[in-house]
Amino acid sequence: MPKVASAHVDLYEVLEISQSSSKDDIRKAYRKAALRNHPDKVPESEREEASMRFKAVQEAYDILYDDDKRHLYDTHGMSAFNGSGEPGMAGAPDLDDLLAQMFGGMGGMGGMGGMPGMGGMGGMPGGRPNKPRKSPDEVQDYHVSLEDLYKGKTVKFSSVKNIICGLCKGKGGKEKATAKKCSTCDGHGQKEVLQRRGQFLTQQVVTCTTCNGNGSYFAPKDKCKKCKGARTTEAKKMLEIYIPRGAKQGDKIVLEGEADQVPDQEPGDIVFKIVEEEHPIFARAGSDLQTTIDVTLAESLTGFSRVVLTHLDGRGIELKHPLTPGAILTPGQVLKVPGEGMPMKRSDARGDLYLVVDVKFPGQNWKPTHDMVEKLKEILPKPAAPIKADTVDEVTYDPRAEIEEFGAQDGQSAWEDEEDDDEPAQCAAQ
Repeated sequence: MPKVASAHVDLYEVLEISQSSSKDDIRKAYRKAALRNHPDKVPESEREEASMRFKAVQEAYDILYDDDKRHLYDTHGMSAFNGSGEPGMAGAPDLDDLLAQMFGGMGGMGGMGGMPGMGGMGGMPGGRPNKPRKSPDEVQDYHVSLEDLYKGKTVKFSSVKNIICGLCKGKGGKEKATAKKCSTCDGHGQKEVLQRRGQFLTQQVVTCTTCNGNGSYFAPKDKCKKCKGARTTEAKKMLEIYIPRGAKQGDKIVLEGEADQVPDQEPGDIVFKIVEEEHPIFARAGSDLQTTIDVTLAESLTGFSRVVLTHLDGRGIELKHPLTPGAILTPGQVLKVPGEGMPMKRSDARGDLYLVVDVKFPGQNWKPTHDMVEKLKEILPKPAAPIKADTVDEVTYDPRAEIEEFGAQDGQSAWEDEEDDDEPAQCAAQ
């Protein structure tokens, strides 16, 4: 069995904590160290070194956060994780090598071999069955206005969640009480039941209701007075999330470890999925925005310089038309304003703003004089040459028709009127 190197690297030093640190301290230190050493947070040239540091931090956390593994480590050091001294999980990263590179060639931890800490005490005799390492995440939709997605926003809210009972420390019973093995599920926490589906009986595994899936339970007199045997209690906590500028539909905001706590498991995360609310003015596609601006007929022909709309952050957007003398705006014309779209995450760049021109013609209240009409005819372009036809009919028209009426007449009403009596057609007598 190889000897443990004299230059021992302490896992507590990797996370920069003391041996007396609580699980909450370990979790906080891990988050801080993981964020600081994450490969995506450093320049490309430092990414390989950061990746090694990140793996070392992750694997140190895997051991120290688990109570059983931490006890073994505190008692026996790293040699406790390979029993016979032979390498453990084949192909797994060697923490010895990672730490040696991380701390500049300090001696290894001989005999460690592969990294344990991946669900249970892999390969150790008498190890307990693997348990879920993390309680379920709580995923929920979070509706956000386009204004908040444009500007970014910090939201504070109150959360009520289950936490490990502070009196019994998640045991569920009094200090000296012993839980009884559940006879209903034989201590497994689950049981098989038969359910009828149509003409068939099917076997299904369900959570045992006697012990609530724990495999054991306390007698009523032995239950914890605070949690009544539930092992958890409710607590209120103020939480805060930040919606980054430029976030979009489907993006996730994760509050790590803030889901309900479950005994013997790492708490899951609260995950907010962004739902982008529809906006009455702007439409969004990726990082670009689109809206419609109204200009009068006179403005489209002669020009203007004014604020045409209010942006999502309250700024007025001013346009000057025409850009070149004599240019006009036509109905449906699209104007692109570079850099006035949505912010792009992790960047100072922005998308573009597309403005669709809606030319507003004079309404019915506009009553030009004869001289004004003649002057307009003189100024405006002349119409195209008249259409020639052999026969010409002058018709009347309805100036207030609705396009929704188009197709309303199917041309069969006359036939339907003649057959209202529902009698079959008869041949005439000869």
